[in-house]
Amino acid sequence: MTQTLHPKSAVFFVLIAVMINAVSFGLMIPVLPDLLKELSGLDNSQAVIYGGWLTFIYALMQFIFMPFIGALSDRYGRRPIMLLSLLGLSIDYFIMALAPTIAFLFLGRIFAGIFGATFSTANAYMADISPPEKRAQNFALVGAVFGVGFMIGPVIGGVLGDYGPRIPFLAAGIVGLINVALGVICLPETLTRENRRAFEWARANPLGAIRQIRKLKGALSILMVMFLLALAHTAYPTTYTFSMNEGLNWNSRDVGLSLGAFGFASLIVQGGLIRIIIPKIGLFWAAAFGILSFILAFMGFGFARAGWVIYAMGIFAAFAGLYGPSLNNMMSSRLGKSEQGELQGAIGAMQGLAMMAGPLMMTNIFKHFTQDGAPLYLPGAPFVFGAGLSMIGLLILFITTTKDERKNRITHPS
Repeated sequence: MTQTLHPKSAVFFVLIAVMINAVSFGLMIPVLPDLLKELSGLDNSQAVIYGGWLTFIYALMQFIFMPFIGALSDRYGRRPIMLLSLLGLSIDYFIMALAPTIAFLFLGRIFAGIFGATFSTANAYMADISPPEKRAQNFALVGAVFGVGFMIGPVIGGVLGDYGPRIPFLAAGIVGLINVALGVICLPETLTRENRRAFEWARANPLGAIRQIRKLKGALSILMVMFLLALAHTAYPTTYTFSMNEGLNWNSRDVGLSLGAFGFASLIVQGGLIRIIIPKIGLFWAAAFGILSFILAFMGFGFARAGWVIYAMGIFAAFAGLYGPSLNNMMSSRLGKSEQGELQGAIGAMQGLAMMAGPLMMTNIFKHFTQDGAPLYLPGAPFVFGAGLSMIGLLILFITTTKDERKNRITHPS
């Protein structure tokens, strides 16, 4: 029997599920390098390679299975897919907490990648239960709540990491199961049977969005900018903890507190200042300012020799949040209404490709500049490289935009 619930209550429960999921994910970030080193017996410069492959395999599974999971939610409803995703992530955390060998970590990440559609399913929930005039507002709520959870998670994980690198994973698994129980009791089904569609393998094809990219000629240059930025950004989740461990001798608590501070700063920018800055200076200059802030933050991370520098650079990292919505808006303005769905699919495909290529690239750069006999010892080398990619992106943005776009006089094609 299909559950029914008042739309406001449904929104509340979806947001709680997203927040708990974000907290669970954030818990493991500060301690994953310690667990990798414990299981492999390797130092930072060697163990980081395993971290890159773990991120790669998770991104690959997401890239392959996200369209499949999305198609299943259109066929069988949002509720069972959301619950399956939450359960899959919880099992992953327990596998990683109890892993006797590195191979079990890969098994967990494969499992999580296949079932990790929580965020996209939450957006589908919001689309189902939101009237058109409130849909964008509710999508923003999902992003904001995820940000809050991701801000809290690393702090808790860093503190729990003092008691051992496996403890945060156990905590994440327990919190995940609580999330599943909450969903079983409270989450409604929002997709009515008459609105469901038959499952089609052709529509669950992960390569479909990539094939559509060549059709979006008006947006290709900005798509390239976003790809370079996404590639650069992979230095952050894959090597930040390793870099701080190596260069500043930080422990998991130090890393967790810094990530919490970055999350708080980003929440201020994306939750409030972004609504003031973009209308004041326009999309192009907001994007340019965001990319420049990103470059400064990564250069600071790359060459930091004291902890206070990392915190100072966190301010620039927060303002980097301007470039995403600005570039997305610029691309949307270059295309007609009938191309908007293809655009979002292309953006997702670009980000997926970056998440597969970037971690392997960044972790090998870290290894090259920290191993014995390195030509230059630089634990922050991935961030310096990321800053270089971002500079190329900023140059492309300036070269390929028109005077009207720089002045924010953009016409929407029909």
